[in-house]
Amino acid sequence: MKLLSVLLLLLVSLLSSCAPLVLPLDCSDVYNQDSSRPSGVYTIYPIGATSAVQVYCDMDSLNGRWTRGAAVWGKPANRSLAALLQASRYSLLEASRNQPSCVHDLQTKVAGRWWYLSVVLTSLECRVCPAGYPLSRPQVFQRRTDGSVNFYRPWSQYKMGFGNPAREYWLGLERLFHLTLRKRYELLVDMEDFSGNKAFARYSSFSIDPESYGYRLHVSGFINGGAGDSLSAHNGQKFSTFDKDQDSSSGNCAKSFQGAFWYNNCHLANPNGAYRWGADSTLYAVGVEWALWKGHDYSLKTISMKIRPVQ
Repeated sequence: MKLLSVLLLLLVSLLSSCAPLVLPLDCSDVYNQDSSRPSGVYTIYPIGATSAVQVYCDMDSLNGRWTRGAAVWGKPANRSLAALLQASRYSLLEASRNQPSCVHDLQTKVAGRWWYLSVVLTSLECRVCPAGYPLSRPQVFQRRTDGSVNFYRPWSQYKMGFGNPAREYWLGLERLFHLTLRKRYELLVDMEDFSGNKAFARYSSFSIDPESYGYRLHVSGFINGGAGDSLSAHNGQKFSTFDKDQDSSSGNCAKSFQGAFWYNNCHLANPNGAYRWGADSTLYAVGVEWALWKGHDYSLKTISMKIRPVQ
């Protein structure tokens, strides 16, 4: 009897110490489970327990901070903003007046409360969230860095995803649909040319429809990070590949421009185009392009498309 009592006590102790297993839906869930994790490849479950997929999570975007011109998720170029905000004797409005014409987006804790800030040029928008408000982290769903992966692929592979999350990859339209179905997301597209110049374009709302609607794109709320708005012209378009033509052109944009995308008639952005090396006019507009930044005859060195939940 005494032995049974001891065993029961041990069992109760074990059960009470077990935390429920929560499978991460996206990179924000990965971060919220352990905020010390660095940027890298993690497993998420966008459709449920049997939908495990590896993705690249950008954990360097401390509190969601974006720097104009750096085109990365990092610290503000002018650190005086963060310093001023952390000092309670300064008002938020006074902090914004001292900033150059640039974009800052950050969250910081002041006087025990989380403040979410969007500083665009010299305007300031703030809202107060409860202490301990969960911070979000961006999740990369498209990435080009070195041409190591062929992106000229059929519909089936764009639906399910391909590539290496640590280098070049496409997450998959079906997974992307289920992510944007469950949460509201914003989009960041950052890019770099072969001279080391960087820029970004940000959109406050991003989602896609299910396959039965052609994975139609919904994107809005453009904020310029130096790259220009090459994506709004693709809003409302279905996704097209060389073997599934759903664009608005009389031809086949995917075949003509050696890629796959939400083509209209045809494109101002071709991030999944052929990987080339900078300026090249031998074949028109077939490269990895963001036309309103570099035109139709310049293929970018890097480009990535990443989403994060809207707080």
